[in-house]
Amino acid sequence: MSVATPSAASSTVNAPRPAVVLVSGGLDSATVLAIAKSQGFTPYALTFDYGQRHRFELDAARRVCEASGVARQVVFNIDLRPFGGSALTSDIAVPKDRNADELTTGIPITYVPARNTVFLSLALGWAEVLGAADIFIGVNAVDYSGYPDCRPEFIASFQQTASLATKAGVEGTTRWEIHTPLIHLTKAEIIQTGHRLGVDYSLTHSCYDPAPDGRSCGRCDTCQLRLKGFSDAGLVDPVPYVDRLV
Repeated sequence: MSVATPSAASSTVNAPRPAVVLVSGGLDSATVLAIAKSQGFTPYALTFDYGQRHRFELDAARRVCEASGVARQVVFNIDLRPFGGSALTSDIAVPKDRNADELTTGIPITYVPARNTVFLSLALGWAEVLGAADIFIGVNAVDYSGYPDCRPEFIASFQQTASLATKAGVEGTTRWEIHTPLIHLTKAEIIQTGHRLGVDYSLTHSCYDPAPDGRSCGRCDTCQLRLKGFSDAGLVDPVPYVDRLV
C-alpha cells in the first residue's frame, strides 16, 4: 500500500469535517471529489489498485488528487486478478461497439464481482480510524444501470451494515452516511455539474481498454457513454482517443 504526501492544507486550524472519497481517476469520481469539497468536507482520497487492466486510471487518480488538494491519498493494493470473472481482471475481451440497447441490457462482463462491496468496506475502515462519518462514492444507476452494486438499494443496505459492523456505529458515536450525489444523474448532468465546479476532465481516464500510450479506445462502453455525455452537455471531451465516434 502506497501513501501520497499530505497537502499543506490538511494541517489548517479548524479544518472542515473529514470524509473518505473513493477516487478511481475516472470522470465520475473526479466530480464526486469536487462535490465533497464544495460541501465543506476535507477529502481523504482512497484509490484502489486491484489489478485492473486499465491501469492508466491510477495515474489519473493521482493527478486528480493533486489538482484538488486532498488532505491525503491512499493507494490501496488489493489484487482481484486471482478471482477473475471480469474483463477488467482477467483475459476476457472488453466489449466494444455495443449499441444503446446492449448497453442497458443485462450485467456486462466488465462488472467486477463484489467490487464496490469490497471498496466500501475498506473505505469504512479508514473512515472509522479518521473519525469520519461520511463516505463519498461515484456510483450511478442511470447511464450504466447494469452494475448491481451501483443501485440505491445496495447503498442503503451497506449504510445499514456500516452501523451494525463498526465500533463507532454500535456505540452510537457515528451516524454513517454513504454519499452518492451522482446516482440519479445522467452522464451529461454529471459533466455539467463538474464543469460548474471547475473539474479539469483532461486529468481523468475512463477507458477500459486503452492503447499502450494511454489514449482511450473510443469504442468500449465507458468511452461511448463518456463521449455521449460530453456531446449531450454541449462540451468537448478533452482526453485523446484512438477512435472518436461521437
